[in-house]
Amino acid sequence: MKKKVLIIAEAGVNHNGDINIAKSLIDEAKNAGVDCIKFQTFISENVVSKHAPKADYQTRNTSSKESQLDMVKKLELSFKEFNELKEYCREKEIEFLSTAFDFESIDFLYGIGLKRWKIPSGEITNLPYLIKIAKLGKPIIMSTGMSTIDEIRLAISILRENGSGEITVLHCTTEYPAPYQNVNLNAMLTIKNEFNVPIGYSDHTRGIEIPIAAVAMGATVIEKHFTLDRNMEGPDHKASIEPDELKAMVSAIRNVELAIGTGEKKPAESEVKNINIARKSIIAKRSIKKGEIFTEENLTVKRPGNGISPMKWFEVLGQIATKDFEEDELIKI
Repeated sequence: MKKKVLIIAEAGVNHNGDINIAKSLIDEAKNAGVDCIKFQTFISENVVSKHAPKADYQTRNTSSKESQLDMVKKLELSFKEFNELKEYCREKEIEFLSTAFDFESIDFLYGIGLKRWKIPSGEITNLPYLIKIAKLGKPIIMSTGMSTIDEIRLAISILRENGSGEITVLHCTTEYPAPYQNVNLNAMLTIKNEFNVPIGYSDHTRGIEIPIAAVAMGATVIEKHFTLDRNMEGPDHKASIEPDELKAMVSAIRNVELAIGTGEKKPAESEVKNINIARKSIIAKRSIKKGEIFTEENLTVKRPGNGISPMKWFEVLGQIATKDFEEDELIKI
């Protein structure tokens, strides 16, 4: 039986450094029906240098006067708070996941028992990071925004050589929001064909259509940024969906999942009853006497389909009627 699509609600840093907002995000993710909620765990000074510039989207959505380090510092939650969030997820029966951005955070998250590990797009060229994650021996989901096929190949090789569990590779476009013309969903299929790995899609577009389309194309994991309110201050809120949209996305994905099916072409259980109603049979075009020859002048094709199939038309023509037939009566031979 096909495994259901893993839907990850990416809370990221949309809690704005407030654990109560983080808990509200967990509540909304659970209500939407996702499988997993993901945060981002980091010690700011271990991740961002004081000289690191902001991305354009970060400058647009936050104060232009602060550095990237200052911005990120305000979005940091403590390890103690993440412990509390993991326990809150356990109570709510939703999987807790967080991306680690530095070695101390990896060690912390390993210590609290993550079920799987998420490698973000920005770390795909971070060799020491890839080795450390791989050596944990857990399943890995790796995003590939900004990556070439050769960079993905090298990262997968490094992970496998260092003992990783199963690797699922997510296609991604690292822009917030990502323009539709830059999404290139077919690249997800290229990844599948090139590396023979489970594939998925991490979405940064506006709306919910693209992740739904990705599922129809074979994505086994969907990750989507969400927020309580797009109007909140912070770098990622504007490119995130709100709780009602998240719920609609989950519902649509589950419907698409059901519709994908096995690929075997045969009548579905629900349509078998309609075969005889919708198809046609060979019937008498007019009254036919016993002993008459069946011709195109006295035969026609009409519903219902519980008689001789019109596919046998030329087998019936030329035969002799063995009984009288009334107009519209099913022909029997």
